[in-house]
Amino acid sequence: MGMSQDNLRGFILALLSSVFIGASFIIKKKGLRRAAAVSGVRAGYGGYAYLLEPLWWLGMVTMIVGEVANFVAYAFAPAILVTPLGALSIIVSAILAHFMLKEKLHQLGVLGCIMCISGSVIIVIHAPQESPITSVQEIWAMATQPAFLLYLGSVIVLVVLLILHFAPRCGHTNVLVFTGICSLMGSLSVMSVKALGTALKLTFEGKNQLVYLETWFFMFIVATCVIIQMNYLNKALDTFNTAVVSPIYYVMFTSLTIIASVIMFKVSMHLYPLHCLPDSSVVTVKL
Repeated sequence: MGMSQDNLRGFILALLSSVFIGASFIIKKKGLRRAAAVSGVRAGYGGYAYLLEPLWWLGMVTMIVGEVANFVAYAFAPAILVTPLGALSIIVSAILAHFMLKEKLHQLGVLGCIMCISGSVIIVIHAPQESPITSVQEIWAMATQPAFLLYLGSVIVLVVLLILHFAPRCGHTNVLVFTGICSLMGSLSVMSVKALGTALKLTFEGKNQLVYLETWFFMFIVATCVIIQMNYLNKALDTFNTAVVSPIYYVMFTSLTIIASVIMFKVSMHLYPLHCLPDSSVVTVKL
């Protein structure tokens, strides 16, 4: 299947985004370690000394550059194409963690990375063409359909439960707690980023979408989700090895984003056999 010009632009931007985001995990991790050594209070236990650490901010800038590229990619290509390409960020972070953080990448990890890339390539090859969207109000109509509202409500309940009940009790012993919060909020942020990116794209094409309240609401959702994601991602990175956090976060985040995309945008999944989806192909990495 050929790839449209918009899909190709989204593909290239998503690849660049993954490189920057993968590198940012390592830089931020080193910044978190340095801040903890100076202050004595780790981010995983509520410390915020990393906000005074230049290396952590360098990691944040690197991540922001990657997220901006990712943001623009969502404006051109469907989420089901852009999100799986985050597999590359796992490869980048795994390699850099091996050399810079001395977190060893074992044979199972290498095999998992290979399978991760294979699954993502299959999804990219079969990425569907996205139906053209003419206004942000169309996306708002999709976001307020009963099926997506049910998904939204479920995510909010799970996030609140994880933050209030599970995080204080087992957040520092079970990697799924912090990464689960990040992934659940991430699936909502991707949908909002897709909406906001499309709105800005249409605005630049001469169809002003900034006059609609829906555009600003999506912007608020993006900001809220990103703040929560960053907070708990810092906790996860500070508590567990990058080689563990990165693949598990990718698996959960990608799986939830595909589910949210299918519900909200009615993207057809019949081209993707179960064994080709990224969530099944990366599982080996976290063993």
